Amino acid sequence: MSDTVLTAIAAGLAERSPFDPAAHLRLTIEGRHIGWLPRAHAALIAHASGPASGPVLGPEQHGAVALLPGCSDFAQRAAALATLARTLAEAGHVRGWRDELFAVTPALDAPPYAVIERAAARFLGLLTFASHMNGVIAGERALWISRRSPTKATDPGMWDNLVAGGMPHGSHPLETLIRECDEESGIPPALAARAEAHGVIEVLREIPEGVQWEHVFVYDLALPADFVPYNRDGEVAEHRRIAPAALLAIMADRAMTVDATLVTLDALRRRGWTGDAD
Repeated sequence: MSDTVLTAIAAGLAERSPFDPAAHLRLTIEGRHIGWLPRAHAALIAHASGPASGPVLGPEQHGAVALLPGCSDFAQRAAALATLARTLAEAGHVRGWRDELFAVTPALDAPPYAVIERAAARFLGLLTFASHMNGVIAGERALWISRRSPTKATDPGMWDNLVAGGMPHGSHPLETLIRECDEESGIPPALAARAEAHGVIEVLREIPEGVQWEHVFVYDLALPADFVPYNRDGEVAEHRRIAPAALLAIMADRAMTVDATLVTLDALRRRGWTGDAD
């Protein structure tokens, strides 16, 4: 039974994670790879109004294209990208405006080249960062998970890790996690700070908005048996206390987001709980 469930989960992940490099351009700034721009989106913005110093995109060279090749500093690029994001939103190509800035960067520890409105990041296929946390109930073979609000811009109504959040410009993985713990599940900062880091999972897949290229920082937090999470920011519809077998069934039914499925499987495998589907 467990092999059947795990096979179904793997098949679901594969089907929900297509990526054809030939359909994308490597997006660069100063020769550094910062994104996977869909060719269809490149065609949409090729003639968009760029900064006074030049076009939004340079010419294609060996499957790569430079973003804002005429810009030379952070402020100039950020201003140009703010204009581009607003233009795309007004044309209906970008939805779910957040008024939140993401870094435009080749790596978390690299100085960012610019910032951009979060809603536009996946249209351009930019590398983004997120923190996800498995809420493990201390002394039990059980976890807490959350269901995303039906009004969320992405993956509405789907199951998620207990806490999950994108990393805005100027933040770092644990800081992001502590903030999201408080907002999404009512976990106080002192408890959230005890979360254990378990590496990074890379997600690269085509999605309706463009491309999700994300480095997901994985955390586990042992929660007291009597702790009950509660949402404070309206982004979570419900929380559920769940045993591994039922959780594996949710993942097999593709009712959990792709990134949360990967993070949850990581936790279950580390604990030897994937056999609970038997």
